[in-house]
Amino acid sequence: MAKSVRMADIAQKLGISIVSVSKGLSGKEGVSDEMRARILATAREMGYQMPARAEAPAQRSANIGILVADRHFDDSAFYSSLYRAVVNRCGSLGYNCMLEIVMPPAEESCTMPTLLTSRKVDALIFMGELRRRYLSTALQYSLPFMFLDFYDDAIAGDSVLSDNTSGGYQMTEHLLQTGRTRIGFVGSIQATSSIMDRYLGYCRALLMAGIEPRPDWRLEDRGPDGHWIPFTLPQEMPDAFVCNCDEVAFNLVERLKREGYEIPRDIAVTGYDDYRFSTISRPQLTSYRIDVEGMAAAVVAQLRRKLNGKAPLAPTTLVPGAFVRREST
Repeated sequence: MAKSVRMADIAQKLGISIVSVSKGLSGKEGVSDEMRARILATAREMGYQMPARAEAPAQRSANIGILVADRHFDDSAFYSSLYRAVVNRCGSLGYNCMLEIVMPPAEESCTMPTLLTSRKVDALIFMGELRRRYLSTALQYSLPFMFLDFYDDAIAGDSVLSDNTSGGYQMTEHLLQTGRTRIGFVGSIQATSSIMDRYLGYCRALLMAGIEPRPDWRLEDRGPDGHWIPFTLPQEMPDAFVCNCDEVAFNLVERLKREGYEIPRDIAVTGYDDYRFSTISRPQLTSYRIDVEGMAAAVVAQLRRKLNGKAPLAPTTLVPGAFVRREST
């Protein structure tokens, strides 16, 4: 019978005290946000089972409104997985979730959903980028809120993010280690804060290797409305591409194969998210696995603190992911 993992085992692996591990697992103050993320990631990796008493029941039930732009939410989108994780986490605390998919006309005109105008919710989660004017209008209702998978530099809001800059850096560093130095990036960097941060990680890796990022090797993948647009391939092709998400990487691989390129012999391609498209692609995609469950747990924990009248643990929570190598590199 396998030996159960104890907090002492986690503490020994991380080189910290058992008290610090306990605080990190229970959400108590006294450890940094970075250390808390490391503790949670190590606990999941080692198979630690949280005691039933470790999660105190919510002090009161609540209705949580989740607002997501239509362009982010469809049957194959990463956000459907993230939404499911948030709902499951809320359910474990006795919270009810009410989803509102914000259609383009409503977002453009700042028309607020009924769940907000009728005061049906006690708190809000904005999942994925929304227009700044829409966010500002929604925040006038003065409800506790969290940004999930994005942030807005002009709005003082607490957010939970994948560690996008580190992820973009790791994907680019991996390609450099395989001997590729002519590396492009696929993603419209002004579309979302996540894409911008992944691009900044890509640039950092190249610059640290003494390589100047080439503007003609940064390909746009979506228009001003956030919907996909066809790739415009450069005349002089790189030998690798870092893509801002797996769906984009999948589409790029298909386009490159139609153009006669063999992946990864001629051009290597990496994705990001490690969601559905990473494994249906042929070849399967090297990707950066986002810890969806960790992000859901973090955003609900932060919102729970606010509902109970406590300050959030940190204005920005970065949830580390994991590098996954497959055949596309």
